[in-house]
Amino acid sequence: MVVNQMTKFGILLTNTGTPDEPTPSAVRRYLAEFLSDRRIVQLPRLIWLPILYGIILVVRPKRSAKLYAEIWTSEGSPMRYLMQRIADKLSSSLNLPVMLGMNYGNPSIKQGLEQLRAAQVEKIIVLPAYPQFSHTTTSSTYDRVLAATRHWPTPPHIVKVTSYAAHPAYIQALAHRIQQTWQESGRPQHLLISFHGIPERFVKAGDPYQTECETTAQLLAAALAL
Repeated sequence: MVVNQMTKFGILLTNTGTPDEPTPSAVRRYLAEFLSDRRIVQLPRLIWLPILYGIILVVRPKRSAKLYAEIWTSEGSPMRYLMQRIADKLSSSLNLPVMLGMNYGNPSIKQGLEQLRAAQVEKIIVLPAYPQFSHTTTSSTYDRVLAATRHWPTPPHIVKVTSYAAHPAYIQALAHRIQQTWQESGRPQHLLISFHGIPERFVKAGDPYQTECETTAQLLAAALAL
């Protein structure tokens, strides 16, 4: 008798990452990995690496470590522990294994995938915490997913979430949080909707990030009846 079993899903929740500690040495390791990513800095290696290792990684870690120390908590890096809370709530809500994987630093995408592999999942949903697609973020995640699973004896079926800039649930969540703040603190005259930036040349080369940010802003404004 053949027994049909439901395919076992697992989720890899990804984000940019964080240093392990607010110290110059930990920040230096993090920045070296981050700024060596060809998706982030698209200069020829012969030009960029001497600048990175000869100037940036000499000067910047100490300065950045002081800034990280100002936001560090007893639970560690805010990004790491908040992402872990999201993963735990998602796992509890969906009754699925959910692991963290950071593009840079720990836990790495490779580590998160290995944890899902140990859980014997058959399909892995990769969910980057990047609502708007960019090659500097989303594509970087999938570069690491491919590199980590390329030599698995049985490659997993990967379900890629690439963008949800216009997803109704995302827009609704943003609008609800803003409305909550207005109710608690009063409604101001203006609303500033801010996004991370990328170099203009990336946009001109075809990166859709700016367009997707504009789409999110327009839909959010409509949801708030602005």
